[in-house]
Amino acid sequence: MKPLPHIYSAQLSGGSEGYAAVSVAGIPELRTAPPADFGGPGDAWSPEDLLMASVETCFLFTLRAVARASKLEFESLELSGEGTLDRKDGVTRFTEIVLRPRLKLAAGGDRDKAMRVLEKSEKSCLVTASLSTPVRLEPEIVSG
Repeated sequence: MKPLPHIYSAQLSGGSEGYAAVSVAGIPELRTAPPADFGGPGDAWSPEDLLMASVETCFLFTLRAVARASKLEFESLELSGEGTLDRKDGVTRFTEIVLRPRLKLAAGGDRDKAMRVLEKSEKSCLVTASLSTPVRLEPEIVSG
């Protein structure tokens, strides 16, 4: 890993209506728009979608690192996430994020260790650690 601090940047272009384009050097441009719930077209990535995708991908990448350090081998992870957007203290915000990881271990895998690794991964994820929104984990561990 490159020493900290790391600096990340993105560029956005858009007009007074319609889609916007988000770009990062060396990565394909991403078309964005408000979600249908806010009157958008519902056919492009929204800030809400991007937040959930960031939480979920960060969880997986953190899980890989924590599992490697803990010497826990797993076969696969399927993860669904659900973020609740509501009005709280006069501000529309995410009030809760629920992550439902389904971790598949090899036959004979240590389920207790797997649970500890999942919990540590959620606590160590830099995206969720950067949010004030509570994150709840509802894990399922299966053996192959």
